[in-house]
Amino acid sequence: MRTIINNLRSRFKKNKPVFIVAEIGKNFIQTEKDQAVSIYLANAKRLVDEAKKAGADAVKFQTHNVEDEQLDVKVISPHFKDIDRFKWVTRNALATPIDKFWRPLKDYCDKRGIIFFSTPMSRGAAQILQDLGVGLWKVGSGDILDFVMLDYLARTGKPIILSSGMSTLGEIRKSLNFLQKRSKNIILLHCVSKYPCLPDELNLGTINFFRKKFKIPIGFSDHSLSIEPAIVAVALGARIIEKHFSFDRNLWGSDHKASLIPEEFKKMVAGIRKLETSRNERRKYLANEIVGKYLGRTAKILQDGESIFRPFFRKTLVAASDIKKGTKLTAEMLYAMRPWKFNGGLPSENYEKIIGKKMAKNLKKFEPFKLDCFES
Repeated sequence: MRTIINNLRSRFKKNKPVFIVAEIGKNFIQTEKDQAVSIYLANAKRLVDEAKKAGADAVKFQTHNVEDEQLDVKVISPHFKDIDRFKWVTRNALATPIDKFWRPLKDYCDKRGIIFFSTPMSRGAAQILQDLGVGLWKVGSGDILDFVMLDYLARTGKPIILSSGMSTLGEIRKSLNFLQKRSKNIILLHCVSKYPCLPDELNLGTINFFRKKFKIPIGFSDHSLSIEPAIVAVALGARIIEKHFSFDRNLWGSDHKASLIPEEFKKMVAGIRKLETSRNERRKYLANEIVGKYLGRTAKILQDGESIFRPFFRKTLVAASDIKKGTKLTAEMLYAMRPWKFNGGLPSENYEKIIGKKMAKNLKKFEPFKLDCFES
């Protein structure tokens, strides 16, 4: 495992091949009607095979654990209105039991010679993936302030890839400060949380802004439907490209509509490989007038179309079990859970501020922590 982690770290350095990730996510779910786990696993393996053929270095999925991620509150995300979030997260968790889905899927990826990893959507999901022995972590844009999970990830010592969609510059800085106190292996991805994202909304100029400001490897998580933005991102210095991957954009599910299909993904990989190690090729590509439509604003901005997701995907701190008055709070006693809009209580980035405090009153499981919960 240590060799795998060290090899991954070296991939993010300059003059190394760009790390290209096929983001399969939940695209193994393809029908509105629920199906057997064996069908989901077969779909996932087929997607892995196609990603490997298309030239991806890695495949990435998304791992859910309902218990500490999503409160049983009916909310519907703006990007997927077919089902409320609690039911959708529950379906994903039930579709992916560790011994019948995740473990055989990782074994399959290992045999096929492609890196397997997954985005944990909570600390509990990260614990599932840690048990599998993944070599790196990906933090989704909605979770960059989930300090409960980030603390757990950083303590493993594995590289952490952090997406920056639906976030302000101040929030990104806050997340990086938290992580960099615990880990030196952080990669930041420019990302715009729109599904799909239009060319004039991509703001690829932010990549150079991030490179100069944070002095860490920068990548690009792309939700557009074109291969060109990812190639432009590499010409600008991106070390990682993450792109949603599906057989068909018309399939049922949350992310198919923002995905590339295999033939498109293969063309994108070819374009990246052509210029990734040649400064002259990159310069020539950036001189092309088509590049201008993708650059947009240089500084990091939170777009209106991203802000709408924040109340649904940001988290607040809640009790992980019944807690009695006088108890000294430990990390295991709290969860960071969605949806922030309906939970109330302290935002998840207050994690460090309340650890070690004594409870001033009793709190039931899943009740939110508020300032009056603690002795002054």
